[in-house]
Amino acid sequence: MQKASKKNKQAVAVCKELTVPSPAKKKEESREDFVELLPPEVSFKIFSELDIQSLCKAAMTCKSWNCAIENSDHLWKHHCLTVRAVCQREIDCDRGNGYSWKVTLLRNYWKSKVKHEWLSGKYSNIHSGCGLPEKSMYPMDADTWGEILEAELER
Repeated sequence: MQKASKKNKQAVAVCKELTVPSPAKKKEESREDFVELLPPEVSFKIFSELDIQSLCKAAMTCKSWNCAIENSDHLWKHHCLTVRAVCQREIDCDRGNGYSWKVTLLRNYWKSKVKHEWLSGKYSNIHSGCGLPEKSMYPMDADTWGEILEAELER
C-alpha cells in the first residue's frame, strides 16, 4: 500500500512538473514573443492587419516588435496609399524625393485628416476662426487651400 502511495505521489509530482511551469520557466516563457518565435513573414502578416494607431502602439510594445515594425517599411505602404486618396500630390512628391513609406505617412497623416474634413464640408457653416475646433488647422500649401476653396464654392 505504501508502494502505491509512493507511486501516486511520484505521478502527481510528474504531472505537476508537466502542467505547472516553475516560476523560472514562466519568466523565461513570458520573455518570448511571436516575433521571435515565428518566421518573419508570419509576423509581417499579423502586423499588416493592424490599423495605423495599433501599428504605432505595437511598435512601442517591446524591442523585438519595434525592430520588426520599424525595419519593415512595407507595413506602412497600405496606410500611406490610403492617405494618398486625400493627399495624392503630397504623397507622390515625398515618394519622388526618396522618403520611405513610413516617413511619407508620418509627414502626411494629420494633414490628410484635416484636409479630408475641410473637403467634406465639415467646416462650411463656421463663420469665424473661433468656431473652428483645435485640430482643424494644419500647415498646407496654396494648392491645397485652393482645392478646399473650390470645394467650398461648389457647395
